[in-house]
Amino acid sequence: MDAEDFTQIRNAVRRLVREVVVPREEEIDLDDRIPEELRGAAAEMGLFGYALPEEYGGLGVDMREDVELAFEFGYTTPAFRSLFGTNNGIAGQVIARFGSEEQKKTYLPRLAAGELIGSFALTEAEAGSDPAGLRTSARRDGEGWVLNGAKRYITNAPLADLFVVFARTDPEEKGGRGISSFVVDAKAPGVSLGAKDVKMGQSGAWTSEVFFDDVHVPADALVGEEGRGYAKALTVLSRGRLHIAALCVGMAQRVLDESIAYAATAKQGGAPIGRFQLVQALIADVHAELLAGRAMVREVAARYDSGEDTSIGPSSAKLWCSEMVGRATDRAVQVHGGLGYLRSTPVERFYRDARLYRLYEGTSEVQRVIVGSGLLRAAGMPRG
Repeated sequence: MDAEDFTQIRNAVRRLVREVVVPREEEIDLDDRIPEELRGAAAEMGLFGYALPEEYGGLGVDMREDVELAFEFGYTTPAFRSLFGTNNGIAGQVIARFGSEEQKKTYLPRLAAGELIGSFALTEAEAGSDPAGLRTSARRDGEGWVLNGAKRYITNAPLADLFVVFARTDPEEKGGRGISSFVVDAKAPGVSLGAKDVKMGQSGAWTSEVFFDDVHVPADALVGEEGRGYAKALTVLSRGRLHIAALCVGMAQRVLDESIAYAATAKQGGAPIGRFQLVQALIADVHAELLAGRAMVREVAARYDSGEDTSIGPSSAKLWCSEMVGRATDRAVQVHGGLGYLRSTPVERFYRDARLYRLYEGTSEVQRVIVGSGLLRAAGMPRG
C-alpha cells in the first residue's frame, strides 16, 4: 500500500472513531454492547480485515501501518477495536500465516468482510502465561480429531463463528511441545459457552468460558504442523503485543486531551485549575511518557517489519506502554478531582479500561521474563 492510500485510510478511521464512536462511548459502557450500526460501519470500512492479506480480501497493512491505526482505535472505548481485533490479530493471523491454502480461501475472505467473527482459544484456568498447564486435548479419531477441554477469558467467544483452538495432541510432551491448533466451528456439536463475564472495565468487549465436550473435527481442521501449535501462538501473540502497546498510546492521548481541556476551563478560586503548577506537572508527566511510548512503538514496528526483532521489542513495548497508560489514566483522574471519580466522566471509564492492558496477551511480569531471558540468551547464556 502506498503512503497516500494509507493516509486516506488512517484519516477515515480517525473520523469514524472521533465523530461516530466517541459520542456513543457512554451508551456502549452502560449497555455493554457495540451497536449494530457501528459494526456495520467498521465492516464497510474494511476494519475486520485490515491486517489480513490483500489476496484474501484484507487491506494487508504491515506492522508500521498497523500501529498507526491502533493509535486511532485506542482513542475510544477498547470495545470497538475488540469487535474486529481478533479477526485481524491472534485468531486471523494463525490462519493467514500458518493455514493451508484451502483454509485461507475458506475463512479469510469472510473474516475480512466481517461475515465471520474469529476467536482465539488458548488460555485456560491453569494455563495462562505458562503452557505447561494446558489441559485441553485432541486425540485422533479415524481421519479426524476429538477435542475435550475448557478455555477461559476468551475474547469475542459469545459472538464467535469459529474458534482457533489450542489443544495437546501429544500427552507425553511437556510445556509448549505437543500442542496443536485447530479451526473449530462455533456451532459444532459439543461446543458450549459459559455465562458472559462481568468485568471491571472494557464493557462491550465480551468474554466467556468455552467448553469442548467430545467435539469432532475433520483432519483438515488442523492448522499447520501437528505439535507446533504453541510456536504459532507465540508468533501471533508477539504481533498482538505490539498492537496492544499502540492501543495504550491512543488511550493515553485521549486522557491527555481530556485533562488539558478540563484543566483549561474548570475553575477553583476564580481561576482555571491549569494555572496551578502541580496540575501542570500531572499533565506534563502524561505528555512526556506518551511521547516516549509513541516513539518506542514506531521504532519497534519498523524493526518488526524488517525482521530484526519480532519478540523482545514487542514485549518491551507492551510492558512500557501498558504500564504507562495506567499512570496516565490515574493522573487524568487526579486532574479531574472528584469529577474524575464519577461514572459519567470519560477518564473514569478509561481508568477501569486501562487496567486490563497489563494483564492480557501476557502480563507485565511475563513481558519482563521474555525480555530479560531473551537478552541473556542472545549474550550466550545457556538455557536452564
